[in-house]
Amino acid sequence: MARTHSPRHRMEPRERRLLAAVIVLIAATVLATISQVSQAATGDGAGATPAAEVSAELAAAARIPNDQGPDAECAKPRSPARCHAPTGPPVVGDFVDIRAVAPNVRERRATAEGSAGTFTSLCGRNLNDHRNPDNFIVAPGVFNGAHHTHDYVGNLSADGNSTNESLEAAGTTCRRDDRSTYYWPVLRQRGTVGEDATADGGGNDGNIGRILRPASVRLEFRGNRFAKVEQMPRFLRLITGDAKAVTNGPTNAKAQWTCTGFTNRRTTKYPLCPRGSQVQRVLDFPSCWDGVNTDSANHRAHVIFPASDGRCPEGTKPIAQLRMTLTYSVPRGRSFALDTFPEQNHNPLTDHADFANVMPANLITFATDCINRGRRC
Repeated sequence: MARTHSPRHRMEPRERRLLAAVIVLIAATVLATISQVSQAATGDGAGATPAAEVSAELAAAARIPNDQGPDAECAKPRSPARCHAPTGPPVVGDFVDIRAVAPNVRERRATAEGSAGTFTSLCGRNLNDHRNPDNFIVAPGVFNGAHHTHDYVGNLSADGNSTNESLEAAGTTCRRDDRSTYYWPVLRQRGTVGEDATADGGGNDGNIGRILRPASVRLEFRGNRFAKVEQMPRFLRLITGDAKAVTNGPTNAKAQWTCTGFTNRRTTKYPLCPRGSQVQRVLDFPSCWDGVNTDSANHRAHVIFPASDGRCPEGTKPIAQLRMTLTYSVPRGRSFALDTFPEQNHNPLTDHADFANVMPANLITFATDCINRGRRC
């Protein structure tokens, strides 16, 4: 019997073009993935961590979903509307390995004429779950004026309707009867569903996930390098940072992110911390007062930031500078994000905080004296 041979298949020109297109598409996908990992590993300076170790951590981080993760309820065929929120920011480029950030923080000592002391108000870490999406400084009388949720410590009554009178009459979580109110946007765990998934300020405004309570909150008032500080006026309102820095630009942005054990490195991106290290937010407030007003139309003009060397501009008086340091234990990887206005896309640059001074007069005097005498109180 004669053998029959199947003719060898020859690719037609059209088939060759299709195969080439597929190869190009695969190559482009691979290159894009490499570019994303490279971007996440690039910071503000060179670090000493081996590239293989950083790459391994970023590869693990890439497995964290960008949207809320599956749960039993969301896996049902007719799952609730909150389970179908669109996948969105933050993006890979919003994160940086803290070890890839060069040391960039240098604390300068006060001069002989300056004020080197500090006063710390102990107010807890919001164990009473005082939260709302209001901002009585920027949007007084407006419910959900922030379109994102704030954590509060200090004054127990703070909400969108707060006034000097209502704040003065309320209780507080702070020691020494400090009735001031301190607040900031919450941090959430991505890939989870929060209790406010269908509420204003939460899921209704694109802020999805379980709220992460700070592991610690430090509220420290600091001196001025070149001068003694004036007493801070009662009912003074202060804001720091810009909640709309994505659309407004970075002029008023003051975001500072770091990790415990790496506090000499700060970044405007979400930090990826090594094992055993916690995420920190450092929020410095303005401290050069016009000497007259407790608020202004834009909530900034009455108290401005000192120059880069710490001097207050002519025509202003130095007051104690509030520094909030918020520390969090977060799951590994790109697992967390800041609450923001919907159009700000959870960008870390939008970090901000607010403060209203409702300390009793004797406490303001005590704190000012501590700072000016170089004491730690």
